[in-house]
Amino acid sequence: MIPHPAFSVDPWSVGETELNLDVLAQAESVFALSNGHIGLRGNLDEGEPHGLPGTYLNGFYEVRPLPYAEAGYGYPEDGQTVVNVTNGKIIRLLVDDEPFDMRYGRLLAHERVLDLRAGVLRRATDWESPARRRVRVSSVRLVSFVQRSVAAILYEVEPVDASTRIVVQSQLEANEPMPPMSRDPRAAAVLAAPLESEMSVARDQRAMLAHSTRASGLRMAAGMDHEIQCTGRYGSLIESGPDLARLTITTDLEPGQTLRIVKYLGYAWSSRRSLASVRDQVDAAVAEAHHTGWERLLAGQRDYLDQFWRCGDVELDGDAELQQAVRFALFHTLQAGARAERRAIPAKGLTGPGYDGHAFWDTETYVLQALTYTAPDAAGDALRWRHSILDFARERARLLNLQGAAFPWRTIRGHECSAYWPAGTAAFHVNADIADAVARYHAASEDDDFMREVGTELLVETARLWRSLGHHDADGMFRIDGVTGPDEYSALSDNNVYTNLMAQRNLRAAAEAAEQYPDPAAALGVDHEETAGWRDAAKTMLVPYDERLRVNPQSEGFTRHEKWDFANTPEDHYPLLLHYTYFDLYRKQVVKQADLVLAMHLRGDAFAEDDKARNFAYYEALTVRDSSLSACTQAVMAAEVGHLDLAYDYFAEAALMDLDDLEHNTADGVHIASLAGAWIAAVAGFGGMRDHDGRLTFTPRLPPALRRLSFGLGFKGRWIRVEVTHDQARYRLRSGPPLQTSHHGQPMTVTTEEESVLPIPDAPARPRPSQPPGREPARRRAPLRWVAPSASVPSVSSPNPPEGATP
Repeated sequence: MIPHPAFSVDPWSVGETELNLDVLAQAESVFALSNGHIGLRGNLDEGEPHGLPGTYLNGFYEVRPLPYAEAGYGYPEDGQTVVNVTNGKIIRLLVDDEPFDMRYGRLLAHERVLDLRAGVLRRATDWESPARRRVRVSSVRLVSFVQRSVAAILYEVEPVDASTRIVVQSQLEANEPMPPMSRDPRAAAVLAAPLESEMSVARDQRAMLAHSTRASGLRMAAGMDHEIQCTGRYGSLIESGPDLARLTITTDLEPGQTLRIVKYLGYAWSSRRSLASVRDQVDAAVAEAHHTGWERLLAGQRDYLDQFWRCGDVELDGDAELQQAVRFALFHTLQAGARAERRAIPAKGLTGPGYDGHAFWDTETYVLQALTYTAPDAAGDALRWRHSILDFARERARLLNLQGAAFPWRTIRGHECSAYWPAGTAAFHVNADIADAVARYHAASEDDDFMREVGTELLVETARLWRSLGHHDADGMFRIDGVTGPDEYSALSDNNVYTNLMAQRNLRAAAEAAEQYPDPAAALGVDHEETAGWRDAAKTMLVPYDERLRVNPQSEGFTRHEKWDFANTPEDHYPLLLHYTYFDLYRKQVVKQADLVLAMHLRGDAFAEDDKARNFAYYEALTVRDSSLSACTQAVMAAEVGHLDLAYDYFAEAALMDLDDLEHNTADGVHIASLAGAWIAAVAGFGGMRDHDGRLTFTPRLPPALRRLSFGLGFKGRWIRVEVTHDQARYRLRSGPPLQTSHHGQPMTVTTEEESVLPIPDAPARPRPSQPPGREPARRRAPLRWVAPSASVPSVSSPNPPEGATP
């Protein structure tokens, strides 16, 4: 785990004040910058030392073979893995011929700060070389939200106590040596040097490299240009080769003199366009960045984020560390999808190669919940990506002898990439998760063009899958057998409650869309008989219930299975999948991540209140949280049924997943779904926000440790702000027509003219449920105080904080 004091606690930034090589890779993920199209890991500017180099383009991948001991019909043959593309971050420095490397000499001061309002990574270092030459180095790095194909770096060097020879090498480097990414030697060989050179050119202070992948046939290019300011005389030389382009700048500086370099980077890729087209796109991006200039790039970044925070900020009083964490979480959630523009949102965003860069159902179920209400354009674009891979999903359904579309469990381009079919192919709930996100986005945005162009088709084709996958039994109930729900410690179960209830919503939404948008529905061949079949299946959907225990079994027969022997499971045997066979896990009552509990959140309209409380207590005793997706959902339902302290513990776990490296794999990228889950835990948990059937309602309650929660969200052309204390909640529209909603079941109308202030009833008194031994969430202790960032880090000039921001 990251020793947390290394990160200073501040409401609007995350900083480190020492260089800890043992957690360098984790810090690189935390400090990663992205706009959803370009991703730059937070590697040091000089390239070394590093934990894991990483520069990514969303959707750019290489094909690799999937290993099987024994293949079978319908098994995916190839996987897809994100590629570390040409690295433009590298700016090497030599001080009197000595490489600037913080592992040598004396590191007198070091600080890096991820600025959540300015959208930049700032760095300041005071270093003395082994030859006792002392220099101060500072940099500011950004990936532009405004200019999608652009990143930029400001790099400054100043000698401190003597005349110093300075050499700076600004580089583009492809096929960087990487640590092994796969145990399969065939895949390792494919990924060792995945880029083949197609072009290299250098002139004046500009250079470009273009490459293509061997197997997937994708083409990408990276370009750089520079602005150089130096108070002394300097010279420069540019050169390029197949995998390296380098601008070398040499100068002699006296104390007080500074070499200042602004490096503009442009990236582009395509699966279809010519080399000339991709080259010209990068040339244009770099030229536009140079024309805009450093200061205006900074200003555009700040303006973009000011608007985001003004609408979507979450404020917490009473826990400084969690205030920082929830803003960090929102920032990374935004980065993952802001400018993805019809590309996937991977599970690790563009912060690292974890999960091979794949997108899962996490995107629709967690990430798009947050983005729909805070950055709706990004949510709509993510769903348009799903529509773009619909033909692959139809093809997969046909291969499985099903109708409609079968969306992949994990993918980059749209093909199923899971070699383990019980968790992959059988996890059909991804179809319903996509449909749920479509319905949520449309209800919140009222984007009818979206429904005509893509939404109706997504709902129709996902509904068709359920109608062919399920069947009516002898009692007339609609069953969906042999599927895998969200809990990956169960597989091939009959009538998984989450799957059935989400499929029910999918079927209803498809029928409603076909009526509301008859032209696209007719073009798809939808008729009255088909919509009637969807409605009938939804009406008769089987939802198992155990009358003896008075709880819902996670799937049919689940509560009759033998319970896992938690008492005799050693603490070091978690996560269980690394120490026990799936066969053993599948036949026992043990839950990897919230499944039935997630159903109660997303389909809370299908459960009685007393059943929710009993279900929650039952599954708390079985859930081991071997997945980062679990804590936020448990936080939401703990808050709803009245366990506010427990909800607070789970909220902290979701929000601090990466800042504290709780899953021990932040090194390969942050957990975007868990970070989005921090927003969900705050807004849906303590804010009590629900959006069933396209209507917002609120049942807010705070845990004792928090004094105030305030959050904003957009809905149907309105921006609403909600403020919660222990005694009352305040609702007010920032913009838009009056909104009909409810507070703890009491109908109300929220307007821009007058604030609605309503009392908060006490939570029901219930005993705190127990968890498996050793799997309890860490109790949230006394929060940390603010720690002001060091004045040694150069600040980025910016306007006043956004309205409503906590100073």
